[in-house]
Amino acid sequence: MIDTQNLKQKARSIVSARRLALLATVGALGTGVLFMNPEFGPAGHSALLTPAYAQNAQRPAGFADIVDKVKPAVISVKVQVSNDRPRIGTRGEDDPFAPGSPFEFFFRRFGQGQGQGQGPEGMPDQQRQRKRQFSTGQGSGFFITPDGYAVTNNHVVDKAESVQVTTDDGKTYTAKVIGTDPRTDLALIKIDGRSDFPAVALGDKAPRIGDWVLAVGNPFGLGGTVTAGIVSARGRDIGAGPYDDFLQIDAPVNRGNSGGPSFDMDGNVIGVNTAIFSPSGGSVGIAFAIPAETVRTVVAQLKDKGQVSRGWIGVQIQPVNAEIADSLGLKTDQGALVAEPQGGSPAAKAGIKAGDVITAVNGEPVKDARTLARTIGTMAPGTTVKLDVFRNGKTETMSMTLGELPKERVASRGDGENERSGRGGADAKVPRLGLTLAPAGSVAGGGSDGVVVTQVDPDGVAGDRLKTGDVILDVGGATVTSPADVRKALTEAQTGGKKTVLMRVKSGQNTRFVAVPLGKG
Repeated sequence: MIDTQNLKQKARSIVSARRLALLATVGALGTGVLFMNPEFGPAGHSALLTPAYAQNAQRPAGFADIVDKVKPAVISVKVQVSNDRPRIGTRGEDDPFAPGSPFEFFFRRFGQGQGQGQGPEGMPDQQRQRKRQFSTGQGSGFFITPDGYAVTNNHVVDKAESVQVTTDDGKTYTAKVIGTDPRTDLALIKIDGRSDFPAVALGDKAPRIGDWVLAVGNPFGLGGTVTAGIVSARGRDIGAGPYDDFLQIDAPVNRGNSGGPSFDMDGNVIGVNTAIFSPSGGSVGIAFAIPAETVRTVVAQLKDKGQVSRGWIGVQIQPVNAEIADSLGLKTDQGALVAEPQGGSPAAKAGIKAGDVITAVNGEPVKDARTLARTIGTMAPGTTVKLDVFRNGKTETMSMTLGELPKERVASRGDGENERSGRGGADAKVPRLGLTLAPAGSVAGGGSDGVVVTQVDPDGVAGDRLKTGDVILDVGGATVTSPADVRKALTEAQTGGKKTVLMRVKSGQNTRFVAVPLGKG
């Protein structure tokens, strides 16, 4: 038997519950303007109330129109490298940061490689070497002209025996390398035989942080992959070289995206994807792209000359920190401190000296040492520039003509540990610094200039700044040849009210300035 009375009570309960929900909705929305969704019956029945502004809400525009415009210009790049000529930095996959580099495990450039030593599981390396004549690698690129010029990364095509590209329509072509620039990790390649390749333009203005960005490439060999994100930061220095000035983006990129473009919402290339920050090797949302401004400058020279010529002044430089600024009397911790001008260089000929701080180039402020290197590197050899130089508490302007950065400059780096046997004299302690010093001439391998650090007290004020084997050349601008000279210079600095003293120190083949706090002697 059906209990009609019970059914009526349940119905009233449901209606009451709906009315309660309606009242709760009105309470939550406060006095906002509401309208009734017509699909819910007449008054007295349930109604879905929606804010009036929702009537004007639009779906996100999406990126499909931009992708249609730019994707045909993006190519997949496949290279073959002889097993007898392994690519520098290759460790089973395309990882151009050499083994042992401090960035090896964190920054990865990401051509998708099948490197030397890979092959069917269980096959020994020697058998794989005999079976395969070549290692293969994959990356990305993009056409910049209809007649087949395309941009990719240097590390994608480095030492390649052959280069093949696959276009968005699935056709494969052989490409030749026109020129490469390892310092910015850019390369220009050319595909002949057609003059109607779809091409994209390099952007002429820098993106803002927060702007949308699209990355298109060939991750893991999956050509034509599109991902989206934003520009996360600009001007990143990841330790890849002196011209680091990367865009940071969070559009997912992975191995195989190397050399592929990042686009703005107008379809212009704003960067060339080059590296990722990844402890695991996969995308964690931090990628780095070479800015379009750099790409334009480098590619123009590669197309014209097959190589890049850069301006050069010939100095060892380092950043200015707060302690160094205090030691020199600088008001701000900006500029590039000259550790040592190279003999016969444009800087030496112009009168630049160790201890000078270069604060501006042609009137444009120099923020730090990296800024100076980038600024000079973008100028052509033979260009005349004016440098603002801070020296002895005053700023003066010097003119010089830039030389050409030598093609191969390999800095010889010693381990900083000079041989200390066979000393001809006793060491002398400088207790306020925690150092034990000896004249350089009395230490085998110490040279003839300065004083050698023969022992370091780790608890001393200089314990974390100098190491055994370092050669102190001058202290507070005064040349030192004995421990007594060092003590005198320290006393004069302290008497003059200095909180830190600036030492010029040679470590191996490199010279640098070190700001050391003045301890109580």
